[in-house]
Amino acid sequence: MSNKEKASLPAKPKRTFAQKLQRANSRGDIATFFMLAPSVLLLLVTSVYPFLWIFRYVCYDYNGMNAYYTGTRNFTRMLSDASFWGSVGHTFEYALLKIVFIIPLALIMAVLMNRKIKGSGLFRGIYFMPTIISTAVSAMVFTFIFAAYNGILNAILRSTGIISQNINWLGDPKTAMWSVIIVAIWGGFGNYMIYFISGMAGISEDVYESAQIDGANGLQTFWKITLPMLSPMLKIILMLAITGAFKDYDSILVLTQGGPNDRTKVMFLYIYQLIFGSNTADPQIGYGTVLSLTAAVIVGLVTAVYQFFARKLDDVM
Repeated sequence: MSNKEKASLPAKPKRTFAQKLQRANSRGDIATFFMLAPSVLLLLVTSVYPFLWIFRYVCYDYNGMNAYYTGTRNFTRMLSDASFWGSVGHTFEYALLKIVFIIPLALIMAVLMNRKIKGSGLFRGIYFMPTIISTAVSAMVFTFIFAAYNGILNAILRSTGIISQNINWLGDPKTAMWSVIIVAIWGGFGNYMIYFISGMAGISEDVYESAQIDGANGLQTFWKITLPMLSPMLKIILMLAITGAFKDYDSILVLTQGGPNDRTKVMFLYIYQLIFGSNTADPQIGYGTVLSLTAAVIVGLVTAVYQFFARKLDDVM
């Protein structure tokens, strides 16, 4: 069609605002907008705005009342802050040890609980219970269990003859990290167990029946059928476990407050103590925001490395 013919055509009548509104309403757009608006507003207020607020004070010495421009002093301080980089090392140690123990334990318990055994539903609820208990409350309970003088754990070990004198579980640098890891495993493995059980629910029973007909035992069935078919769920669980382990600090705050001698001080606990003034009388919000961004970058890099190797593993398999 030529330009003249196009020009001779009558112009399409413009829709009024009421017509546009009526059309949007007929498609359900208005209802969708009002249903999503509260969630989007909450996300903006509680997540997006605080994240953008962080960038406001990265170049300031800010204590919650007064802000003084310091230029790049916070960044240079971070590079020479041995306590912070020590907490980063403790974070990697804590995350690695937690993941090494919690994932296999959750997988083994999921396999056992997935069997049609009488009372398995009750045990699932018991194992999942620590997940819904407040972290501060459960950590406080473990402070009594790990107490050096009248703790339950020392009393049991003495009565069985395993130890002859009390062990200061939370006050000794040799045992403090293991103690907080035990609490983390107790509080989190039930959650991952449920994820594994959900993944195994998607595996057809016909596959297991075929394996039994072929003479496969339980161990062979696990390695050749259950684990390969759980690989998509396993990658998701590992991602959640990695990010969760690197962000843990609340139970450590209650159990040891980062001690003894900063042995259990992970990076987000160190940042928390800076921002809320637990280390000093004056909160260091400006410096804490710089460390928060650095910690976010570290977690992001670890996640990216994991995703890279996960994709490479998929290509090999």
